[in-house]
Amino acid sequence: MNRLSASIAAIFAGFSICAPSAQAATPEFVYVESNVQSLNGNSILAYARKTDGSLQPLAGSPFTTGGTGVQDTSFVFGPYDSDQNIVIDAQRKLMFAVNSGSDTIAVFRIASDGSLQAIPGSPFPSGGVNPVSLAISGDILFVVNQNGDLGRLLPVQPNYTTLRILANGSLGPISSVAGPILNQTQAYLPRGASQGRTRVDLAFGSSPSQAYLVPGTHLMFGADFRAGLLQSFQYDNRGRLFQRPPTALPVNPNIPRFISQDLRLAEFPLGLASHPRLPLLYVGYVVTNQLGVFSYSRDGDLSFVRAVPNSGLAICWLRSNRAGTRLYTSNNGVVGDPAHDAFSTVSVYDLSVPESPREIQNIQLSGVGNASQIELSSDEKTLYVVSQRATGAIPPGQGNALHVFSIQANGTLVESQAPIVIDVPVGTQPQGIAVYRP
Repeated sequence: MNRLSASIAAIFAGFSICAPSAQAATPEFVYVESNVQSLNGNSILAYARKTDGSLQPLAGSPFTTGGTGVQDTSFVFGPYDSDQNIVIDAQRKLMFAVNSGSDTIAVFRIASDGSLQAIPGSPFPSGGVNPVSLAISGDILFVVNQNGDLGRLLPVQPNYTTLRILANGSLGPISSVAGPILNQTQAYLPRGASQGRTRVDLAFGSSPSQAYLVPGTHLMFGADFRAGLLQSFQYDNRGRLFQRPPTALPVNPNIPRFISQDLRLAEFPLGLASHPRLPLLYVGYVVTNQLGVFSYSRDGDLSFVRAVPNSGLAICWLRSNRAGTRLYTSNNGVVGDPAHDAFSTVSVYDLSVPESPREIQNIQLSGVGNASQIELSSDEKTLYVVSQRATGAIPPGQGNALHVFSIQANGTLVESQAPIVIDVPVGTQPQGIAVYRP
């Protein structure tokens, strides 16, 4: 550990960031959202991981969500820029999934065989327009409502909002739910924050993409993609959000100020992950192909540390292992250059010096398809990657797949099996992935 790492560790000693323990490889289930746009056409595709590491579709899959997905044929930044579209509450054995095209959230009960059963009343209102990202703390569900569906933009501001998870798994507004607080965590009062709210509205067109909760803390970070901002919140056990001043990504002088008539800024943050032991937040810089590193205070204030290069194109989604030794990034490859759009990659970073990640591998996905959301298996021996047709360089009907990468002893990746084709209607872009082990 170098001097900066030691200083950070000393300053934030006692700032608990808990990492879950390792789990056995099987049984395990992998879920992907189809994102089909037709009326009530959205669904969850479910796979069981076999002993050899391969995936087999579950009986009864896909499981309908009771809502619709979102598709946009213009292939511009925005409509698909999101993460945590599916999240799982392992303790309650519940799954939550966004219906981005119908402004609802589906809730399923997960059976021991991995199959899904919608709970009564599902889906539930998301508290806004175009929900794209979810997170869970205790009995609180955090929702990002993006209002970025270009086919039905409404005069409603995007927002970060919180909902109550009731004992039966249903969702309700915090303000209208009476009775005891189900979350048994110690009451938390943010320091130096503004008045708490259960909904925080944002500027039109800001395109919030992710609600990232730092484990073991009362901090939530968000990436407002088109606004070029990192949002910072504290939250309490009643679901109130206390907004901190947002942080703009540092301007890179080496890129043009006008990328296109539609996109006027070049600093686009997408993909958030934290170090499991140190107060460091990693951020994907999509256009500049860099991985940003920020430190954060107990109250959630962010300070830029540095940005390191990424060999891929359009770094977008991030995952760190529990040990804090490796960070994986999904590089979408959509940069407006048809010669490269069909070639997406995944990068592996060495976090031996946590505030200065070092890229040690950049591996191309087999076949065509733009890499999107990623997730580690429960034993962290496998990385799952969803790819989609996110550019006109890919023929219609191709590119939608689930890729399975084996993680070697040194943390690098090998795609040792053929990707699983995700069978969805032409024009559909599946997104969102979650892993569950009973």
